[in-house]
Amino acid sequence: MGIVTPLGDPVFHFWLTRSVARSIDVNLSDAMNAGQIDPQGYVEMVTLCRQCRFVSQCEQWLAVNGAGAESAPDMCVNAGKLNALKAPGRATEKKDADHGNF
Repeated sequence: MGIVTPLGDPVFHFWLTRSVARSIDVNLSDAMNAGQIDPQGYVEMVTLCRQCRFVSQCEQWLAVNGAGAESAPDMCVNAGKLNALKAPGRATEKKDADHGNF
């Protein structure tokens, strides 16, 4: 039998993933709507987060950086994907398009 990795609470890790994304100005719903990530990719990100052993460090990072950071923390299992979604222009395209549309 292989090693069993316990998974964290799906709801908690859904919000943790979204919170780290938001802290670097990435809106995962907008990324899905823009085709930058598909629903399965989103599920995979949350599942990876559920397996992460750095949850308390992530919560501490969010406490300090939740209002804005340049990139996801290095220990984040989704850092590569989140930072790629933040690539120049991606995170602000929808914001810019929404200005004036009330």
